[in-house]
Amino acid sequence: MKKISAVLRNLTLDDLREWAGAKILSRGKSYVKNVKGLSRTEDSTLAAWVSGSEEYATSVHLDQGGDFDYSCSCPYDWGPCKHTVAVILAAAEHVKQKKTIPLLAEDDDLYHALFDDSDDDYLDDEWQDEDEEPEFTAAPATEKGKARLRKIFEGMNREELVALLLDLCGRYPEIERGLLEKEQLATGRIDKVVSSLRREIRNITAEPAWRNHWNDEGNIPDYSHVRKQLQALLESGHADALLQLGEELWARGNTQVEQSNDEGDTATEIAECMEVVLAAVQQSSLTPPQQLMWMIDRVLADEFSLLESGGKMLESGAYTKAHWREVADALAARLKSMTRPASAAFSETYRRSGVLNMLLDAFERSGRRKEIIPLLEKEADICRCYGKLVDALLAAGEKEKARQWCIRGFERTVENASGIAAELQGRLREMADKEKKYDLAASYRAEDFFYSASLKTYTELRKAAEKAKVWPSVRGCGLRYLETGQRPDPSGKGKESKVWPLPTPEVMRPQDKSEKRFERFPNLDMLIGIAILERRFDDVVALYQELKKTKRWGWETDKAVAEAVSETHPQTALDIWRAIAESLIGQVKPKAYEEAAIYLRRMCKVYQETRRASDWQNLLGELRREHKAKRRLMEVLDGLSGKKITD
Repeated sequence: MKKISAVLRNLTLDDLREWAGAKILSRGKSYVKNVKGLSRTEDSTLAAWVSGSEEYATSVHLDQGGDFDYSCSCPYDWGPCKHTVAVILAAAEHVKQKKTIPLLAEDDDLYHALFDDSDDDYLDDEWQDEDEEPEFTAAPATEKGKARLRKIFEGMNREELVALLLDLCGRYPEIERGLLEKEQLATGRIDKVVSSLRREIRNITAEPAWRNHWNDEGNIPDYSHVRKQLQALLESGHADALLQLGEELWARGNTQVEQSNDEGDTATEIAECMEVVLAAVQQSSLTPPQQLMWMIDRVLADEFSLLESGGKMLESGAYTKAHWREVADALAARLKSMTRPASAAFSETYRRSGVLNMLLDAFERSGRRKEIIPLLEKEADICRCYGKLVDALLAAGEKEKARQWCIRGFERTVENASGIAAELQGRLREMADKEKKYDLAASYRAEDFFYSASLKTYTELRKAAEKAKVWPSVRGCGLRYLETGQRPDPSGKGKESKVWPLPTPEVMRPQDKSEKRFERFPNLDMLIGIAILERRFDDVVALYQELKKTKRWGWETDKAVAEAVSETHPQTALDIWRAIAESLIGQVKPKAYEEAAIYLRRMCKVYQETRRASDWQNLLGELRREHKAKRRLMEVLDGLSGKKITD
């Protein structure tokens, strides 16, 4: 115990917080009273039972680096758990009171729970101790368990084995059902299997699927037996029968998922079954083109991701160019027969676009690439596939044609499909950059910045303008825009045009004043962000003082300012962090106290770096006096003071 005792003697609450996190530390404190049977092993591992919703076996030891390592039988697996923290705190209390932690005996239940991996670990202890039989589950035995069972079975004669199996079938219908199904598949009599499985699919897809995560109640249909039987049909060579069942599961399963409220659990169950069905497609009696169309039809209709690997199967090397030519002809005929949508709205073109994309893929895989551009030109205004068309034209070396389609597509989408318009504008910018028209490329970056000012668009504008060697002028106009709301006029007619060094871009978003109605100038938050980015810390503080005079909406800018100027203007950072911490403390919530501690720790670091340790201690004393009735806050402040747990 010598080594771990030394660690516990010097341990602070801050150390535990850094190791386990503030939330787990807080919960662990409340579980110290639940620690039972605290003991140790010869190698100084701490061990104890910690009671919660169940009794959990928990151990803690030091790894080779001297850090805590742990093990707990609770289900929490995202890091140290509250039970582990509780054991450490309980052990620290023993050290503090100079109590001896007893040695854990090897015949103790706790020892067996933590360290015993004997041959009997596949059995349930309660079953061994009592006369009750365990509930039957489909969980497989461990390798050790299988070896022992094999030894038992090999020691029995034929009559004894038959009697044992009949007895098990009588007590566990699942075993009887499994053996009969296996026999039917082995003898080729699958009619009963298929009929039974179809009834099961109809029954299970009719179940309501729901989950209430607040109380962990609900009903998630169990598809494990369906999946197992589908796999058995596949392995026994009955792909066509499996495919018929799969079609029914697909149709009914989609309806069930659509009506479910279970965070996707049922969809996952059905998707696992459909993986088996997809594997049967290539083993079925369908011709290769028919197989492809079977998969394409369902991939196009897959709204709930029930066919995750369907796309991968379409890429299978099992299908030749000749197969894909037949598919391309079928898809082309389907696209031609589809009614032209009344508008280019997404809801009306969704299905048509799906068929179009599959046809484009079929043309590519069948070697009919020459048909791709004409098809895209024909469908561009209907399905708004301008991006695909532009990429195809650029790949074919038709740059000017691609440029014209970018402009046409932008004009047709800028009002009601801004995402597509922005994509096409980006294509024009990329084309300008590749053609070394750096000033034009910078113009498009400026459009992005003036449309949506952010640190990202400002940084991208800077890179482009530096490439065009006009950054100082562009920067001045950009900052002036943030200060006044007046953007430069690239047309050459306005006053700002005289200092704006970039050309007019080929396409521009309309300046819709309604979109800017919530914007306020000067945009101090953005100006501060840029000043931080450019490390102009005096300007950061000056702009922040201006911002403080306005109506405040949150702490994000305050936090950014404090982090940025903590070295150059430490008092500004201290004032900001203190205001945030006091506001959190004022919420009178344990969670808020822990969050306040984050900013108090940052203050502590600044005080130490500026050799003002006494000011830090004065601050802690002031907070203790002002909030002495807040017991949980006092615990947080204890952690900040560097006080050892054992003091």
